[in-house]
Amino acid sequence: MSNIDKIIKELQKGAVQISNLLQKRNIEYSNNSNASGDNQLKVDILADKLFGNILSELNIKGFASEERDEIVFIKQNNYYTEIESDDIKMQSILVAYDPLDGSSLIDSNLTIGSIFGIYDTEFQGKNLVSSLYFLYGPRLEMVMAKDCVTSHYIYDYTKHAWEFIQNITLQDKGKLNSPGGTQKNWHKKHKKLVESFFNEGYRLRYSGGMVADLHQILCKGGGIFSYPSTTDSINGKLRKLFEVFPFAYIFECSNGVATNGSKRLLDIGTKEIHESTPCFFGSKYEMNIIANSYQEIQYK
Repeated sequence: MSNIDKIIKELQKGAVQISNLLQKRNIEYSNNSNASGDNQLKVDILADKLFGNILSELNIKGFASEERDEIVFIKQNNYYTEIESDDIKMQSILVAYDPLDGSSLIDSNLTIGSIFGIYDTEFQGKNLVSSLYFLYGPRLEMVMAKDCVTSHYIYDYTKHAWEFIQNITLQDKGKLNSPGGTQKNWHKKHKKLVESFFNEGYRLRYSGGMVADLHQILCKGGGIFSYPSTTDSINGKLRKLFEVFPFAYIFECSNGVATNGSKRLLDIGTKEIHESTPCFFGSKYEMNIIANSYQEIQYK
């Protein structure tokens, strides 16, 4: 078993615990806000602590969470030297995660998820070696991208085991349109772009939960998800390390495309862990339209 697989196996155990935790309608807000300024639900804090404890027990370099201000570096065991010849050294691995994406949807019992990006040596999109997310809906599911293959799994509670469903490959053109952000804050060009997809017969699918909306595009074979620069959030709202880069990796491994409008997402840099960026994810047809529309706009 590779070091990446070892990490994923431990995260799978954590996801089962989170799924059980979510069976209770725990929607109380704490008195805290996270580093992005969002009010934290108590369940956000519990999920962050659970995954943080799991990662702290591994001999990785460190981890970063959307719910924490700074990177947590892990004191490594000097005796740990064994590595597999075809694997990344455990002590160079960094993990960034959003413990509960879409947690504000808990009170209405909509699907939420956990997102993970596994990086080698440094938190940069180009250094991603694997991404995965868990989906807490009618079923507990996982989608994982590794070695340029995107795999879909379901958890069988009767067998206490994860079972493979399918490999995911997007078609070149989809049917779903998931536009994020408050419409009154969209730029005119973006509004025209969104309407053009509806004029082609695309269906609106947007829950306000990134995991649920992008999962639907992946499972339905294609479409477009957009969260652009807006008048109130010039750099978009979604965070690079915890949300954007991991999904960019998954979409690219699924025959899809992920950009900030003018540049491949995994090629843009990041200087601090809570940076956000405009982002577009989709199949090739829709993303070519995005490129033609946004080619005049250059994001930092």
